[in-house]
Amino acid sequence: MRPVLITGDHPGTARAVATELGVIGPEDPVADCRVPHDVADSAGTAVFARATPAQKLDIIQAMRERGEVVAMTGDGVNDGPALRRSDIGVAMGRRGTEVARQAADLVLADDDLGTVVAATEEGRRVYGNIRRFLVYALSGGAAEIAVMLLGPPFGLALPLLPAQILWINLITHGLPGVALGGEPVEPGAMDRPPRPPTESIMGAGLWQRVLRIAVVLTAVTIGVAVWAHHTGHPWQSMAFLALGATQLAVAIGSRSRPGSWSNPMLLVAVASALALQLAGLYLPPLRDLLGTEPLTIAEVGVVFGLSVLGYVAVRLDRILHPAPLTRSNE
Repeated sequence: MRPVLITGDHPGTARAVATELGVIGPEDPVADCRVPHDVADSAGTAVFARATPAQKLDIIQAMRERGEVVAMTGDGVNDGPALRRSDIGVAMGRRGTEVARQAADLVLADDDLGTVVAATEEGRRVYGNIRRFLVYALSGGAAEIAVMLLGPPFGLALPLLPAQILWINLITHGLPGVALGGEPVEPGAMDRPPRPPTESIMGAGLWQRVLRIAVVLTAVTIGVAVWAHHTGHPWQSMAFLALGATQLAVAIGSRSRPGSWSNPMLLVAVASALALQLAGLYLPPLRDLLGTEPLTIAEVGVVFGLSVLGYVAVRLDRILHPAPLTRSNE
C-alpha cells in the first residue's frame, strides 16, 4: 500500500504535513499541480499540492491506467467526484459532508485512517480463508470422484458405497470447513502486493494446487484399498476411513499458522469429525447404515499413518509452488 497526498494547499504546507506523516522523506519531490509538467510526469509521486478537483480526477485516472488500485479518502464537497472515480471511495463519517458520504463506497465511522489498514488486513484474511476452503473442499471432492473412477481398473468393483461418500462429505465439509473460515491472517499478508482486479479467485495457481493435492488423496485411498484387497483386509472400510482421514489431514495442513494454538476451533472440529468417522466403523447403527466393518487397531494404524500424507502434501506444496510476490499473484 502506497499513501499519496493530494491537497489544495501550497507545496510548502503539503511537504511539511507529508514529511511529518512519513509519506515522503525530506528530500523527496512534491508535485505542484499548477505546473502542467509536474502532473504529466507524476508516476511514483507521493504528494500533489495546489490540486483542483478536476486535477484530482486526472491523477486518480492516471493511477488506474497504470494498473494501480486506488482508494481515495476525502471529506469535502469537492472530493465527491474523486471519491466516485476511484476504485474505492472512503469518506470520513464524522467530519465528512453528506455529499462525500453519498459518493463514497465506504464511510469511516471513526475518521481514523488506521482503520483502512486494519480493514485491508481483515479483507486479506477473509479472502485467504475463502481460497483455503476452496483448496480443501475441491481437492477432497475431486479425490472422491477419482477414487470412484479409478477403483474398477485396480480391481475394486465399488470402492465406496453412496452412503459412505455422503457421510465423508458431511463430516469433512461440515465443522472443519466452517472452522477454516476462522483462521487468523497469515504472517506477512500486508507485505504482499495487491491482486489484479481481473484475477479469478481460482487464479494465482489455486486450481493447480487443488489438482496436486487431489492426486495425493486419491493415491492414498486407492493404495490403501488395493493393499487391503490383496491381503484379505476389509478394503472398502479401510478406503472409507482413509479418504476421510486424509482430507482432515489436509484441513490441519491448511492452517495459516501451523504449529500454533491459533484457531483452536479447527482442531476441535477436526477431532470431532475424526471421531464421527470412526463411529461409522464401530457403532452398530451407523455400520448398518453405511455398510462398513470394524477395523483392528493395526488396520486403523496403517490408515492413519498414510493419512499424514494429506498434511505433508499441503505443506510441501506451499514450499515447492509458492505464489511469487508480483502483481499478477495474490
